[in-house]
Amino acid sequence: MSRVKRGTTKLKRRRNILAQTKGYRFGRSTKERTAKEAISHAGRNAFRDRKTKKRLARNVWTIRINAAVRPAGLSYSRFIDTLKKADIALDRKALAALAKDHPEAFTRLIETIK
Repeated sequence: MSRVKRGTTKLKRRRNILAQTKGYRFGRSTKERTAKEAISHAGRNAFRDRKTKKRLARNVWTIRINAAVRPAGLSYSRFIDTLKKADIALDRKALAALAKDHPEAFTRLIETIK
């Protein structure tokens, strides 16, 4: 059986790992073992925080909607409930955008469901 030398494969793998850790500080960007560990931690955090980002965005939408309906004498939960009963299918992202960017349109929406 012929001998297989793995120099190019090993070097390519090392270059790939170090390319992924470009910009990291200290040995994490230059040493293969610590770079591998840094990549795995970064990947785990990135996966988790993609979910967290969605959760935080929804929290912001809720706060904006609640702040916009309070002057009309409603609470967030009552507002969402009356929207569902009135069969108005606007999601929270759109409602928050209306409340923030077009308050007069949002006020008209509140008046239609009252």
